[in-house]
Amino acid sequence: MGLIDTHTHLDSFAKRGELPAILSRAQAAGLEAMVAIGTDTDDWTLYRDLAREHPGVIHHTAGLHPCSVGEDWAGRVAQLEAFWGGTLRPVALGEIGLDRFHLPKDAAEAEKIFGWQRAAFLEQLRLAKKLGCPVVIHSRNAFRECVEMIDASGVTWSRVVFHCFTEGPLEMAELTKRGGYGSFTGVITYKSAEMVRAAALAQGLDRLMIETDAPYLTPMPHRGKPNEPAYLRLTAEFCAGAFGVSYEKLAEVTTANAKRVFGL
Repeated sequence: MGLIDTHTHLDSFAKRGELPAILSRAQAAGLEAMVAIGTDTDDWTLYRDLAREHPGVIHHTAGLHPCSVGEDWAGRVAQLEAFWGGTLRPVALGEIGLDRFHLPKDAAEAEKIFGWQRAAFLEQLRLAKKLGCPVVIHSRNAFRECVEMIDASGVTWSRVVFHCFTEGPLEMAELTKRGGYGSFTGVITYKSAEMVRAAALAQGLDRLMIETDAPYLTPMPHRGKPNEPAYLRLTAEFCAGAFGVSYEKLAEVTTANAKRVFGL
């Protein structure tokens, strides 16, 4: 059973002509597929084209990342629905959500930008409900607000994935009681990430999904170097140890979860 990287960013590799080598190393590491996550208009079409060129290996999403939100957010969000009109549709809408961490220090400017984030998130949740598709959530220093907005939107929680889950077991309980999922990156391998590991264990192996978020958040022992999908195996091996199961079992469960949630 191969692994599935449920959240990766391939645009930088593609633009540098490195994608063939990236895919080759991923296959050698035991990956069978990956989900390229859209963040703005400049990667939505790229990822759709890559998914067409690599059927069954690269899947794609489309969504306006909160850190890509500006005053012109509405015009970009308005372009999203068309991506679900073709024959090669995104497997999810995302990544979308809220991010307080990257706001400017000026309070007035931060409040204005966060207001745009909320408006863009709301509009994309409305679209996700209309489409009935899975949703990939980016939540940084805004977990409670994200949960409340999803609750109010009427989006089906069983199709909601909080990517790069770095909250603790209490926040995980909020997701699991609603039917949502947390997906874990290489952060789970870091010595300082006790709460993240506790959250993964609280969610349980039967709901676990793993991701790289490449080229970011490289797992140990390569922390500090650029990440890539091949390194998902390191996270998988670590998680197998944390859950006390074989690597094969970990791969079987996480891959089945990814296929079910994203309809792969």
